[in-house]
Amino acid sequence: MTKPLFPQVQARKPQRPPSLNSSKLSIYLLLTFVCCFVLFHSLRTPLFSPASAPSFSSWTILQDWQSLIINTTLILKNYTNQLDSLAFKLQESVTFLPLKDLRYANTPQDDHTWFMSSLNDTIEKGEVQHQQFPSNSSKGRLLCIKGHDDHDGARNSYALAWPEALPRNATLMKGLSYVLNNHYDYDNLWHGLSAMASFVAWHIKNECSTPPSRWILYHWGELRYNVGSWLKNLMEATYSGTLNIQTFESFSDDEPICFEKAVVMRHNVGGMSTENLLKVFDLIRCRARIYCNVSLEGNFEGRIGMTILMRTGTRSFRNESVVVRIFGGECRKVKGCRLVVAQSSNLTFCEQVQLMSSTDILISPHGAQLANLFLMDRNSSVMEFFPKGWLKLAGVGQFVFQWMASWCGMKHQGTWHDPDGAYCQYTEDDRRCMTLYKKGTIGYNETHFSRWGANVLNEVKRLKLEGVSQGRFTSSHGCICA
Repeated sequence: MTKPLFPQVQARKPQRPPSLNSSKLSIYLLLTFVCCFVLFHSLRTPLFSPASAPSFSSWTILQDWQSLIINTTLILKNYTNQLDSLAFKLQESVTFLPLKDLRYANTPQDDHTWFMSSLNDTIEKGEVQHQQFPSNSSKGRLLCIKGHDDHDGARNSYALAWPEALPRNATLMKGLSYVLNNHYDYDNLWHGLSAMASFVAWHIKNECSTPPSRWILYHWGELRYNVGSWLKNLMEATYSGTLNIQTFESFSDDEPICFEKAVVMRHNVGGMSTENLLKVFDLIRCRARIYCNVSLEGNFEGRIGMTILMRTGTRSFRNESVVVRIFGGECRKVKGCRLVVAQSSNLTFCEQVQLMSSTDILISPHGAQLANLFLMDRNSSVMEFFPKGWLKLAGVGQFVFQWMASWCGMKHQGTWHDPDGAYCQYTEDDRRCMTLYKKGTIGYNETHFSRWGANVLNEVKRLKLEGVSQGRFTSSHGCICA
């Protein structure tokens, strides 16, 4: 599938900060005005009358003006010196702190986190937690960063500085900068999306007015230079432009970089209301479909798309053909149902968008490929499968796609945990068994799968019919902020 081309957005070249002479300029303009006023007055008022010699009062006025100019010049020079001194002191007072604060290594994701730990987030009910510079909370100061270490975040540092008194030798980067610290990684679809989606929430709140000029990505305070291709395409679709990831290659470790405007995220989508999360994924879905030129004509009336996304290796189905036969059999019993079997790793980004846009029921093992679920229409269904042992030992990570389904308005129709699998010499709830179960594959239960598939199909069919009768379905690409 051919992707539409978008004009390349060129990153602005970094600029040196403006000089500290804005206040001086006002003073010099005032002095110039005074001098011009005196000159104009002397030209309009002759010092000697035609009939007489200069009077005492005329000389007095001239001397008063001369004295005023001299005194004003001295005062302004003294004031300028004071401004220079103040600016120098402000520059010298800028204090850089470690980007990763090791004092909070045991609670790296709590509250202020260990990333830029001296600063608190802006927290508004239902909105994404974030920091913005400059802002009232930063007292008008800009964010500055120094260092670009990609192995030890404690060697990178940050500081706040007033625009008129940036650190010496600092470079000012114009435009809007997104600064993100992700506790996990940017290659995994789930971890990358849940982190970068936080900026989409901020973008919507600000009426999608300004796209970012650059992204600065961190993992534990360590600089990162790339994201997975799926996530890259998704963000470029969302912002209608090139994803410019800043690397700071041309800067030395001790050269400060300050940002004209910056937004910082470190809690992913934490704190957001369901309503705002729905808006975020509605926008991403809508922009992805436009980016891939996906047509939704004819997708609705009487048609049900059932898709099985396969995996290879861990958490794959042990007998794919049987699973396909079971769900395919139930699909054939429902008029208008169409089954597609695919593996996301074999599809391009736009092929995945196209497939999910025509899917009403997504069947898949637990795994990153399920991150595609938000590309379906709202109220679509998800059926998730796990190997043996995950329910007791996998922790909260096994629930991420249930959370995601609720975030984007999908129906998570439950999970199936394989009771059979690798033998563990310890008790089933012993953490040591997870090393075996994590590599497990998934079997099948034909009776359960058939009944489960039939129930979900009947529910989707009913919702489809209700939607058509009430005129709820539309093929419009009406994105918010369009």
